[in-house]
Amino acid sequence: MFKVFVADKLAPEGIAALKEYPQLTIDFTPGLEVDAALSHAADADAIIVRSETKIRGKLLDAATKLRVVGRAGIGVDNIDLEATTERGIVVLNTPDANATTTAELAIAHLFSLSRQLPEADRSVRGGEWAKSKFMGSEVTGKCLGIVGFGTIGRLVAERARGLKMQVLGFDPFVNPETFTEHGVECAPLDELLRQADYVTLHCPMTDDTRNLLSAERLALMKKGARLINCARGGLVDEHALLAAVEAGHLAGAALDVFAQEPPGASPLFGQPRIHFTPHLGASTQEAQTAVGVEIAHQIAAFLLRNEVRNAVNLKSISADRLAQLAPYQKLARNLGKLLSLMLDGAAQEVELGLFGRAAELEGQPLLCEVVAGLLQDHVSASINRVNALPLAKRQGIKVSEIKSTESKDYLAVVRVRGRSEVGAICLEGTLFDERHPRLVRVNDYAIEAVLEGQLVLTRHVDRPGVIGAIGAILGREGINITRMQVGAAEATNRAIAVLGVSQSLGENTLKALGSIDAVEKVLQVRFAL
Repeated sequence: MFKVFVADKLAPEGIAALKEYPQLTIDFTPGLEVDAALSHAADADAIIVRSETKIRGKLLDAATKLRVVGRAGIGVDNIDLEATTERGIVVLNTPDANATTTAELAIAHLFSLSRQLPEADRSVRGGEWAKSKFMGSEVTGKCLGIVGFGTIGRLVAERARGLKMQVLGFDPFVNPETFTEHGVECAPLDELLRQADYVTLHCPMTDDTRNLLSAERLALMKKGARLINCARGGLVDEHALLAAVEAGHLAGAALDVFAQEPPGASPLFGQPRIHFTPHLGASTQEAQTAVGVEIAHQIAAFLLRNEVRNAVNLKSISADRLAQLAPYQKLARNLGKLLSLMLDGAAQEVELGLFGRAAELEGQPLLCEVVAGLLQDHVSASINRVNALPLAKRQGIKVSEIKSTESKDYLAVVRVRGRSEVGAICLEGTLFDERHPRLVRVNDYAIEAVLEGQLVLTRHVDRPGVIGAIGAILGREGINITRMQVGAAEATNRAIAVLGVSQSLGENTLKALGSIDAVEKVLQVRFAL
């Protein structure tokens, strides 16, 4: 028998689904304070939570038998992933169960903005009958721009096309063919903003997407356009949004999410043409039922058959094998992350090559690490060896693996090749002292650069004075260069430099480096030590 502690409210259908399995003992005691929950968690094989109960600290320490945590929903902010992984506890979630509900909320906001429904409601309740005051606009024939083309974005597109709307889509990690398959025109973000009558956001919140719609990008939007955000708070600069609406540049906006939740006394609330809902994306009876039933069956499948679906952190490798793979996993992930920065356009193909002693390793976990590094900052889901390859397939990325026991320059080489519509990149790496990841080749450039810490990479004309100019700018900004490697390709008269630096570079510093006459490209990246 396995005990399942349901620590948060779950739809009755979810509890009923758990009871379908006679091997499970159900402890449905939601809403307990942490200290009261400790005894319930102590002998639990599984814990199911929504967003209220925090799986960390005392509760996690008390759960000495815990094998799996089920999150009935998507976000796992309330679960200490590092601690659960260290303890060998699998974390599952239900990433697609509330996609339809969120997509429908976005469409509801689209209609509400078009017909000024909250304003009209307040007017009638106030005793007015001012029909001419609330002249609306049809959505038929209008252009909808969808930023983020994952499951929810695609569902929104399907519904918008049913409304006879023209649909544009932007997602740098989805191939153009995928947009075409869904009847959507792929467009660069700035062009989408210029053309769309409505813009709806369905992308994850990362360092790259924070304030994605800044004051500058909001200014690019079509005059009279409307903005909808049912994705994540922080994607939109809220102060700039308020200014754009009050200036009349935007006709309105609808927010289901906020940079801070709850938002408190936000100045946004004084603007009637901005509509609000309190993070209702998953708040329908159907979605609550779906996430409850789905997580119930996933928990049962794991406990009874060791079957894993929608795992966030699975590490099902023996301790000996994991110890052997671990440094190569770090190298593979770092190469994938570097590939995501250096490859222009959405990746269409990714190939992992293992050469020399590396050919003795199991390839799939390393290929998953490459994909995780490639996509980790660009998708909402946490990526691991369970979901990396299915996610790559969904993004339209073809993955492959080759091996050879031959290796020319190093005992073991990991090679990552990526190709997009507009270019290709080939990276090679190895391990020094069997644990330190090194970059040893970028296309035709041979180099030996440590892939740890904060790095700045440049491609430049190979001539005297360039490295000195780079160093002068960094020195002026008080940024210390901790190490530097340069690799040249004589045939092209070009070189690349990899500089370890003491801190991340601000936008102005990056622009200053890029303005050096001989410098053609500058990027920065941070790797774990």
